[in-house]
Amino acid sequence: MNLFLFRFRLCMTASMASLLLASLALAHEGHEGHEGDHDHDHASTSEDQRKIFTTRGEHKSLPLTKEEDVFHFVIYGDRTGGVPAGLKVLEQAVVDTNLLDPDLVMTVGDLIQGYNEPPEWMEQMVEFKEIMNGLKMRWFPVAGNHDVYWRGKTPPPPGQHESNYEKHFGPLWYSFRHKDAGFIVLYSDEGDPETNAKGFHEGRLQTMSDAQLDFLKIALDEHKERENVFVFLHHPRWVGRGYAGGNWDVVHETLKSAGNVSAVFAGHIHQMRFDGPKDGIEYYALATTGGHLSADFPGAGYLHHLNVVTVRKSGISVSALPIGSVIDPKDFTEEFLAEMGKAQRIRPEQTDHQILLDVDGSASGTLEFTIKNPASNPVDVTVSLDQPGGDWKTTLDHDHFTVAAGQSKLVELELRRLPDPKSDLVIPRLRLDLDYVGESARIALPPVFTPIAIGLSAVPADYFADQPNRCLNMTTERDAVRIESSDLKLGDGPFTLEAWVNPSQLAGMRGVVAKTESSEFAIFMDEGVPQFDVHLNGKYVSAKATGLLSVGQWTHLAGVFDGTTVRLYVNGNLAGSTPGQGTRKRNRLPLYIGADTNPNGGATRSFLGKIDEVRITEGADYADAFSPVRRLTVSAKTKLMLHLDRTIGPFVLDQSSSATMGLLGESGQLVAAD
Repeated sequence: MNLFLFRFRLCMTASMASLLLASLALAHEGHEGHEGDHDHDHASTSEDQRKIFTTRGEHKSLPLTKEEDVFHFVIYGDRTGGVPAGLKVLEQAVVDTNLLDPDLVMTVGDLIQGYNEPPEWMEQMVEFKEIMNGLKMRWFPVAGNHDVYWRGKTPPPPGQHESNYEKHFGPLWYSFRHKDAGFIVLYSDEGDPETNAKGFHEGRLQTMSDAQLDFLKIALDEHKERENVFVFLHHPRWVGRGYAGGNWDVVHETLKSAGNVSAVFAGHIHQMRFDGPKDGIEYYALATTGGHLSADFPGAGYLHHLNVVTVRKSGISVSALPIGSVIDPKDFTEEFLAEMGKAQRIRPEQTDHQILLDVDGSASGTLEFTIKNPASNPVDVTVSLDQPGGDWKTTLDHDHFTVAAGQSKLVELELRRLPDPKSDLVIPRLRLDLDYVGESARIALPPVFTPIAIGLSAVPADYFADQPNRCLNMTTERDAVRIESSDLKLGDGPFTLEAWVNPSQLAGMRGVVAKTESSEFAIFMDEGVPQFDVHLNGKYVSAKATGLLSVGQWTHLAGVFDGTTVRLYVNGNLAGSTPGQGTRKRNRLPLYIGADTNPNGGATRSFLGKIDEVRITEGADYADAFSPVRRLTVSAKTKLMLHLDRTIGPFVLDQSSSATMGLLGESGQLVAAD
């Protein structure tokens, strides 16, 4: 995996990556611009030999692309002016570049930190070259102010560090040819040879000498037959600023008169900038490849990146790619994906205590969570409290720590909420931001959100008295009521599950009350036909009705398992019966009212319509035909009784002795049960 990954805004990374991919795709096959869906005739013999081969019969002719000579090169921005971590950025740029595999790499100067005397300069030069020599292709230097300016206790020699630069990096100005393109490197820090002064805030120090201008004219003449010529220097003198007063106008006129200069690239300002085209020449300033960024604003061009240039006879294209966004597909091995799967399963487990909520909306308590890392490498964790309403006070404040492979970490926090029965109560969630720390990769995992488990303190006996008859209105999975598995105190033996339902449509396999996944039980509606399933001795035993439910009409459904038979009653009449016995297979997934559960505990296959009066009772409540009552009652054996009439915050309350709380879906509503 990549050695050093950086996080940029997704929109910037995605857009730049798409530009690069488009560029590469066109480059490998050549490109002939056309609009619409036109067929092309291939009249010549050579073209006929290149036609699409297929074993199909008649088909639409696919036009082939035009074959062109094409190549790519990469340009690095400034490396200096930032923290030592900039070398890590440069190392990542080398990894990215080797994956892109261009013909060559250019720079735009400021290769080392510089501004020092020879011993430190030499050390930085060796450090930079060791990293750059990791490239699989040739790279070419450009001198910047950091590379040649002298600072120290001793007076600088003539030219300051110019002699060191030319001895260890190469000439201050030079040109070369690659394929049908010319490359010219200029030196923008000659300064004043008489006073040995160098600087980039005075025009007199930003003037190119006659000797360098003569070189430029000769180099352009040598490349006059080339299709494209590219020029590189450190200072983007065309932007004005402190460069005013120099002789860039003379340089530009010289480039313009050549007639084949396609682009000029510079650095120094540490921000991406495009000026042009000017007289047919594109002017680019790069930001950084490890250098200091004055703003964390990738969208405005402040970012670590490299430029990719695609060259063909018909023109050039330039794309910018953020460092760290090039991915090697060979890294995604079976073993790596298995590791990612383990890391993605990290969830905080609430291991001690519970917050108790009063009917006035107040709550307080201390919680403990255990976070276990099942992966083979460490995971860096940031824990925070996610609460959109902001009503909760907590001692947790973005705690950072590392969980070693196979180890666990205990997190403690205090929560408190003041009484406010009129405000909407939002259940806070524990948020985990996770980074998998591999041997050669640091990978950001998707954030994990886990709701805080909240219990309910004593509810007044008259809390549900004189309440209007309401029900759950189901339009999507986000409406379903969730009952945690640990709160459902139902044994393995006989039980009864029942509810009143009023479907709004009958299509699909729909969960009325369900807790399945190759285990447990459910009442489903399959294309309008109700059925009761119980997982016994390794398989589902199903009791199915034969008739359809009626849209817009209330129907009572009751599923009964008496230990030997699974039965389904519709409006009190036996509608299906199947022999079945044995132990019910358990799971830790939630029970949903209005949906089924998926393997991750999310709601799926939602019922569409209204649901009311959900009751689960230990034992077989019905053996013969019966007349169902519209409002069900509670007995000593009742394990869950949801009238779905009233809520406290996001909770619907269980009136059985279990006192379970159901969590209403984020868009769930209780409506009049007409």
